[in-house]
Amino acid sequence: MKDSFTVRDLPPDERPRERLLHRGAESLSAQEILAVILGRGVKGESVMVTAQKLLSKFGSLRGIADSSVEELSRVNGIGPAKAAQLKAAFDLSRRLADGPRQDRAPVKSPEDVVAVLAGTLKGKKKEHFLVLLLDTRNRLIRVSPVSVGTLDSSIVHPREVFKEAISASAASVIFVHNHPSGDPEPSPDDIELTRRLVEAGRLLGILVLDHVIVGDGAFLSLKASRDIRFGQ
Repeated sequence: MKDSFTVRDLPPDERPRERLLHRGAESLSAQEILAVILGRGVKGESVMVTAQKLLSKFGSLRGIADSSVEELSRVNGIGPAKAAQLKAAFDLSRRLADGPRQDRAPVKSPEDVVAVLAGTLKGKKKEHFLVLLLDTRNRLIRVSPVSVGTLDSSIVHPREVFKEAISASAASVIFVHNHPSGDPEPSPDDIELTRRLVEAGRLLGILVLDHVIVGDGAFLSLKASRDIRFGQ
């Protein structure tokens, strides 16, 4: 009789690697992404448990990234090989972030927003709420996923929306979410949530430039179509 739980005990569509393949990396938690990088656990311990141990010991992804191979290897289930995998993954991310940015075109219009996210939201069966983090010249710093599921104020909270913007020292943000129905027309909840987030941005000194809703082959800019005062 088995006395331990492994990832293989999960239904296939709930396993981290399968979810990444079918729903995109943005649908995974930090623990699940670590599990995908690690690949497998050790005897008697699921890779998900190993990933959670890393987060618990080092406190955050930043804590893991800043740790040495020797420190990582002391965690049960993380030997030198897996520690090297983690360091390599984090260093690739660092090199990407530190790479030359002079070729980045500014994001000036809803069309630019849709071009940045081409393919990211295509075919999604749930609503994905994303934030484009921009610098002082409206150039993209990165796209930050916030939530997956029905869009409402209980899921999309200003705290979660703006914490990545603060961490990235973003000057402004653009919100984007999809409508799986294919119709980009905003709901009353979409409009009310946008008003709340715009106001939160003003209090934090982060400009909210627009909220773009993506449908099936169509999109809608709330800045262009609704009476919401964006920016300052």
